[in-house]
This record gives sequence, structure tokens and C-alpha cells, in this order.
Amino acid sequence: QVQLVESGGGLVQAGGSLRLSCAASGRTFSGYTVGWFRQVPGKERAFVAQISRSGGSTYYADSVKGRFMISRDNAKNTGYLQMNNLKPDDTAVYYCTAREGFSYRIESPGGWVYWGQGTQVTVSS
Repeated sequence: QVQLVESGGGLVQAGGSLRLSCAASGRTFSGYTVGWFRQVPGKERAFVAQISRSGGSTYYADSVKGRFMISRDNAKNTGYLQMNNLKPDDTAVYYCTAREGFSYRIESPGGWVYWGQGTQVTVSS
């Protein structure tokens, strides 16, 4: 089992940047595929990005491709989501998630096992 804690959210103006962090503890972080989802009130949690255990493979939602970058540092047991050129539509609670082992792209939140508590990102226009 792994525990996940997100940080780095906040208020930013449109066009700005934020970097979210996901600190993991409990098990060997490098054994987990890591993802980021986001959720706005009244809507289902939506896939943002995913990174393989080694960091060699990444996937992105079309809405963030070219603006967001997912990465990880297995030595620090931490995953990251660098968000650039933020837009008001990016406003949401962002969640880090993980599942053990190899995974193909998993866009459904039900396909993931472990979740953090979420961090709020608000982009003002």
C-alpha cells in the first residue's frame, strides 16, 4: 500500500504556471504507475496525465497536451505535474493517483487504486 500527499496548488492568473507535487510513502514508489486527475464540482473526476514506473512513457489528456508535463523522481518518492500557460478552465481540485505495476493508459478513475486528498488549483482570468 502507498500513501499519497499532493501539494503545490494555489491561485494563479491565466497564462501562469504551477508545479504540483505528489509525495509517496509506504512502499517502493518505483513500482507504481502514477497519474493525475482533476475534478470540478458536479462533474466526474477527469484524467489529466499518466507516467510509467520508469518515467519513460507518458500520456496526456488532449486538453492539457503541450501545456502540462508529468514527471517523477523515484529517488525522492515524488511525482510532479508541471502546469504552464494555465487557463481558467484548468480550475479544479487535482488528485494524484497510483496503481502497482505496469499499466496502459487508464482514463477511468475506477482503474486506479490509491488516491491523495487533492489540492485546489484556481486560475483567474
